[in-house]
Amino acid sequence: MKLNNIGYLLKEGFRGIFLHGFMSFAAVCVTVACLVIVGSFSILAYNLDVMVEELNKTSEILVYIDSELSDAEARSIGTKINLLDNVLQATFISREEALEDFIADHDGDSAFNGVQAADLRHRYVVTLEDNTRMQDTDEQLKQIPGVAKTDAAYELAEGFTTIQNVLHMVSLAIIVVLLVVSLLIISNTVKLAMYDRKDEIAIMKMVGATNGFIRLPFVVEGFTLGMLGACIAFGLEWLGYDAMVERVAQVDALQLFSFVPFQELLIPMIAVFAAAGMFVGIVGSWTSIRKFMDV
Repeated sequence: MKLNNIGYLLKEGFRGIFLHGFMSFAAVCVTVACLVIVGSFSILAYNLDVMVEELNKTSEILVYIDSELSDAEARSIGTKINLLDNVLQATFISREEALEDFIADHDGDSAFNGVQAADLRHRYVVTLEDNTRMQDTDEQLKQIPGVAKTDAAYELAEGFTTIQNVLHMVSLAIIVVLLVVSLLIISNTVKLAMYDRKDEIAIMKMVGATNGFIRLPFVVEGFTLGMLGACIAFGLEWLGYDAMVERVAQVDALQLFSFVPFQELLIPMIAVFAAAGMFVGIVGSWTSIRKFMDV
C-alpha cells in the first residue's frame, strides 16, 4: 500500500468519527462506563487486600523470657530472635513496662492490687514477615535458650490468611465477569456502528476496494474512540477516587479505613486503561466489520 494511500485512509478514519457522531458518542460512552465499572471494582479489591494485609501484620507472637535471667541476659535474647528469617521485628518489654500495661488493663480491679513487677516476666512482642509461617516460627522461638514459653494466635493469623485468599478468588472472578460483559456490550455497540455504515462498505466493495483498504479507516476510528474512552474513564476514575477517599476521611473519625493514594496506582492504571482502550477499539472494529465484508 502506498504512503499517500495510508495517509488518506488515516484521514478518513478520523473523519469518520465526526461523520457518524451519534454512534461514535455511544461507543465512547459505553467504553467509559465499562472501564469505570471494572476499574472501580479493581481498585476497591486492591485496597481491601492492602487493608487485610495490614491487619494480618497485627498478628504477633508473645515470647516470655525465663524469670531467672537478668535484665542484660533477657535483652541479649532479642538478637537471637531477630536472626530468625521470618522475624520482622522483636520489641523488648521489661517487667516494669509489662506491669504498667497490666495495671492499665485491670484498672479498678482490686483482685490484682498486690501484683509486682517481679511477679511478671520480661517478654518480646515478635512481628512476623509472613504470618502463614507462624507455627514454624513459633517452634523456632521455643528452641532459643532462655525462652520460657510463647503465645501465638494461630487462629487469628489463619483467619486473616483465609479472608485474603477468599478475597483474591472472589475479586478475580468478579473482575473477569465484568470484563467479559464489558467486551460483549462494547462489541455489540461497535457492531451497531458498523451496521449503520453497511451501505458505505458495500459501495466501496463494488468499486473494487480491497478488504485492507476498507478496514483501515474503521480500525483507525475504533482505535481513536477506544483511546478517547480510556482517557475519559481514567480521568473520571482519578477524580472519583480522590473524592471518595476525601469523603471517607471526613466520616471515618476512627480511621478504620486506609486507602492507598491514587499516585501509587497511577502507572498500573494508565497501562491497564490504555491497553483496554486499544484492545476494545482495534479488536472490536476489526471483528465487527468482518460480517459486512462479504458483498
